[in-house]
Amino acid sequence: MPRSASAKVVKQLGISSLQYAVRHDVKPVSMNQRFVFRLFALLSLTSFFFTEAEAKNPVAPEVWPKPKPTTHDYHKWEKAVAAFEEADKKTAPVKGSILFVGSSTIVRWKTLAEDFPGVPVLNRGFGGNQIKDSTFYAERMIFPYAPRAIFIRAGGNDINAGWPVEDVFNDFKTFVAKVRGGLPNIPIYYIGLSPTIKRLKQIDDGNKLNDLVSAWAKEQTNITYIDTRTMSLDKDGKVRPELFVEDMLHFNAEGYKLLAAALQPYVTAAASK
Repeated sequence: MPRSASAKVVKQLGISSLQYAVRHDVKPVSMNQRFVFRLFALLSLTSFFFTEAEAKNPVAPEVWPKPKPTTHDYHKWEKAVAAFEEADKKTAPVKGSILFVGSSTIVRWKTLAEDFPGVPVLNRGFGGNQIKDSTFYAERMIFPYAPRAIFIRAGGNDINAGWPVEDVFNDFKTFVAKVRGGLPNIPIYYIGLSPTIKRLKQIDDGNKLNDLVSAWAKEQTNITYIDTRTMSLDKDGKVRPELFVEDMLHFNAEGYKLLAAALQPYVTAAASK
């Protein structure tokens, strides 16, 4: 007899559930069995809803390489640049500093001044910008500071966005031309890209960009390429996860210690020019 029917009989006869069970040889359901039944029902219901959600919103597989973008939004960084300008009005940076520009590796370098004591450094990295963004905002983020030298770390976001390596390399040359137009012969140091766990599929493209910049820099005056491609690798050539924060893309304190050590001789040389 179904459980609902037996319950009605128990109620009508005015007997206890135990008495009914004894008379009709009904085996009571244990607490463990009830838990299992409820858990099974819950899992079945959850599985149904997840299946429905996946059907409506399927997860697209990672695509690499990505298609080349057709546009670029330069104005997405307007607020960040304007914030620097407002800060400069309150406290004007010292002219003739070593200027660091570029993307998040520079933005998140909070110990920059501490890592190069005695050297006037200025951090003007903003957002997850691409090389072309630093070129676009040069009049506002580079020229006003009359820097002694410029260190730029960018190119990774460009590649990640889908821009071909050759395009990114040309963007760097355009950056150099733009800067040299306002600051002739200023030393420019390109900090090469380092492998990350987040962008493992892009390591080859990153190294290709490193090679292009390195070869071109040797033919130029006061253009220096700084190689950091092995900095984040172990002895077996694998990326070291302990050098990154949780997103496995940005350096943690240990990663920045290695970066500072790699740049130390170049920063010292730039400060002496």
